[in-house]
Amino acid sequence: MRVLFLLASLGLLWACESTSVEPDAGTPAILVSQSNGSSADQQGLGQQWYQGKAELTSYTLMQNRYRDVHPGQAVIVFVTEDFLTDKQVKNDNYSNPNSIPILKMNRVLDFPTGLYDYHIMTSTFTPANTKENPHTLKVTQSTTEWCGQVFSQLNYDKGQYRSKLFSYFESEGDQETKVKAALLEDEVFNRIRIDPSALPTGKIKMLPSLTYLRLAHRPTSLVEAENAMKSYQGEDFEGEELMVYTITYPAHDRRLEIVFEKAAPHAIIGWKDTYPSAFDRQARTSIATRKKSLWTPYWSKNSLNDMALRTDLGLD
Repeated sequence: MRVLFLLASLGLLWACESTSVEPDAGTPAILVSQSNGSSADQQGLGQQWYQGKAELTSYTLMQNRYRDVHPGQAVIVFVTEDFLTDKQVKNDNYSNPNSIPILKMNRVLDFPTGLYDYHIMTSTFTPANTKENPHTLKVTQSTTEWCGQVFSQLNYDKGQYRSKLFSYFESEGDQETKVKAALLEDEVFNRIRIDPSALPTGKIKMLPSLTYLRLAHRPTSLVEAENAMKSYQGEDFEGEELMVYTITYPAHDRRLEIVFEKAAPHAIIGWKDTYPSAFDRQARTSIATRKKSLWTPYWSKNSLNDMALRTDLGLD
């Protein structure tokens, strides 16, 4: 009864933070994990993910768009939270038993294109225990710029992903499609943090990232990819014992490299994404390089006095 009262009380907290990262308050995500007979370590996520904080990392960004590569900045937020498998939304009030711990990634890209700005955000929700729940449950992506807005969403449903796209472009319009469940490019970042050794190599079918599909104006469909994992030997990223996971889409003339630390918790150092622009078909490379990282309960850092933390994170 005490646990039920605790969970009901936590549901009264109206904030964006995950109650699954409040261990001193009786972490619901760990309670769920224990009820499933597994621990956070067995799921691939170390206990640092359940200490009441999120990982925030800023990146210097050069983004391929139109006929140039534009300077900007990126932020990735990784945090655990409890997620409802039926409604596929955050567990707010703990009245629904269909809840599992997930690792959520919010990736934000901000860059100007000449006069006007682009703001692109992707949220990916991947079960922490990928052995018991092997499929990422949801991905959402929004692109806002001065011409208009685009929103797309994937939801896992019985061996397939239901896709919805809402766009101001006549050629795309509002549409719903379904694709067979496969590895999502958007979930690769999460799976690196959980267990990079489990990522597939060789030829497989994948769904490219929702951001790429929108910038390239391509349909939501599976594409053949050739994937490889090896030690990083390049000069664009700095660090000790770095690994690189490379995804190549021959049909799209595209190559994505995600560089990360070999040691847990496998921090993302940066990425390179080379593909032809949709406007002149010339191949250009987007690149993001890590600047600074913070472990903090960012949801509680929302006062004017907390503005200094943006400097600590290297944000403009």
